[in-house]
Amino acid sequence: MNPSRHNGHSAGPASPALPSPTAEEQLHHDKLMQRLREELAAAGGAMAFDRFMELALYAPGLGYYVAGTRKLGEHGDFITAPELGSLFARCLARPCRSLLAGLGGGDILEAGAGSGVLAADLLLELESLGQLPERYLILELGAELRARQNETITRRAPHLSGRVHWLDDLPVNFRGMVLANEVLDAMPVTRFKVTPNGVNELYVAWENQGLVWQERPAGASLRERVEPLGLAPGYTSEINLRAEAWVRRVADSLEQGAMLLIDYGFPRAEFYHPQRVQGTLMCHYRHQAHDDPLRLAGLQDITAHVDFSAIAEAGIDAGLTLLGYTSQAAFLLGGGLEQIMAASDPDDVRAHLALTQQVKKLTLPHEMGELFKVLALGRGVREPLPGFTLQDRRARL
Repeated sequence: MNPSRHNGHSAGPASPALPSPTAEEQLHHDKLMQRLREELAAAGGAMAFDRFMELALYAPGLGYYVAGTRKLGEHGDFITAPELGSLFARCLARPCRSLLAGLGGGDILEAGAGSGVLAADLLLELESLGQLPERYLILELGAELRARQNETITRRAPHLSGRVHWLDDLPVNFRGMVLANEVLDAMPVTRFKVTPNGVNELYVAWENQGLVWQERPAGASLRERVEPLGLAPGYTSEINLRAEAWVRRVADSLEQGAMLLIDYGFPRAEFYHPQRVQGTLMCHYRHQAHDDPLRLAGLQDITAHVDFSAIAEAGIDAGLTLLGYTSQAAFLLGGGLEQIMAASDPDDVRAHLALTQQVKKLTLPHEMGELFKVLALGRGVREPLPGFTLQDRRARL
């Protein structure tokens, strides 16, 4: 199996046999399960799925993203684009340079910076392009990830580490570029199911010594979002209300600049395609993908595709302008990938081959090239961002 986080994100068959947790992992899982059972009891026996997903991923000291285990890379559960090599960051540097130059300076804010490798490589490339940000801000909640990011940046770009600062919340009156690579997909989603009698919201309950699904009639606000989609009875999927709210919060903090949102997903018509009847929710554990989020709570990644139409609408409703929407392949090709490849020395076989492998992973349709999309929203940005064509800037979502 291709060990990438995007692999297998459409609805799949019954969950496969997964590797057994280690004794340490089992203890961690048991602690989180106790936390879940306590909250389930306090809530009357069931909690909405978005709350379950929030606890499974972010419960202090216990959630998947905030506990002290390694998630990224060969020995983790998935690999993201920056982990493949520096090419992704070098291409992202072009729109960052253009924006910062147009603003006469400014900062970069990266949300959810993973291992810190994107921050380090992006700073190094912007230095070579003569357009360093005044500050490189990282919005990261997990202490373990903050420490790992600091170690990575200090090791790879020690002379630039003084520009890096960590935040607990979004800044006020931000000017510059906001980057969110594979951030929205990990935000807790609301799950729903269409029935002959209307729309139900999916909850998680405890029954027969295990977690089970439970359906309850959806509230008015959820029905108002789902019913216009015209989905057939039995259709199960997600709405990421929290991602939409986060984009609105970023818009409120953005005085002038842009945000680049890079993730796997579709516009609304494809997201709720008739054949996608089980939604897009997927889990990853030790590079194996499956579709049961109620297993291995606290030990596995839980994600859902992004409805880019909803995200764009949230930004536009908050006063931002659509600056572009396209596939990752098209964005990287328009952002200098070809020039970077042309400058590579084919006689340096090892380096050139590594670069070629990155290009394939990042751009081929059956890899990350088409499933991953790039959405840009901005305020007070006059010049087009590298990576987007005129058609991309007029995209209809």
